[in-house]
Amino acid sequence: MSTILEAVILGIVQGLTEFLPISSSGHLILAQWATGWEGELINSLTFDVALHVGTLTAVLWYFWRDWLQLGKATVKALQGKAPQYEARLVWYIGLATIPAVIAGLTLERTIETLFRNPLLVAAALVVGSVLMWYADKYSKRERFLGTMTLRHALFVGVAQAFALVPGVSRSGITITAALAAGYRREDAARFSFLLSTPVIAGAAVLKLRHLTFQGHAAWGCILGTLGSAVVGYLAIRFLIRYLGRHSLDVFVWYRLALAALVVVYWSVK
Repeated sequence: MSTILEAVILGIVQGLTEFLPISSSGHLILAQWATGWEGELINSLTFDVALHVGTLTAVLWYFWRDWLQLGKATVKALQGKAPQYEARLVWYIGLATIPAVIAGLTLERTIETLFRNPLLVAAALVVGSVLMWYADKYSKRERFLGTMTLRHALFVGVAQAFALVPGVSRSGITITAALAAGYRREDAARFSFLLSTPVIAGAAVLKLRHLTFQGHAAWGCILGTLGSAVVGYLAIRFLIRYLGRHSLDVFVWYRLALAALVVVYWSVK
């Protein structure tokens, strides 16, 4: 497969699966296992950074007004004015990011190595689906983002650390945790995406020193970044609007169907 086509496909997959609650790392592992695809970019650290830059662009693009408001409120709080909830939210996001940072720095390589088995990815998809369904069904869904507490933010932050396991899904587990804490679906999704910003940015920055651009790989990184940014933006926009009127059932059933397909394919392969 040509580098250009590979970049477009992976950019689209990254943009969709990073923000929809279906696991980007799980999809990548399963795609490699099922197809045996070993393209020029799929295992490239440089391209991985490019995709992270794309998804970071998507979340900043969609939430630029929110981050602008959060920044203004934080400056006012530092100037001694009465802190608004936006200033507290910045503090909560910072603290809630710590569990994922600690887990990522200490366990990421080990977990990703251990969980590259497709059956373990399928198991994570099933477990995540059950938790998502239960939280969505029994959540009171009466809390708004403006009422976020430090305890709830830390609860979601700890849940985010489990997204290192392929098949769990970062957006899936954080939305599930926020629902379990009683937040409305769309507010749970909004906090999930705001919380993802420092994590995605950190992942990209940590790998920047490995960047090298040459030949077709350079064009692949550019196209991958653009693809993941545009598709990621559309995925965020879709999910927040969708959850304003619908449950998470469609994603639960998709995850279960994918897990079943993996088990069947594994048994006959």
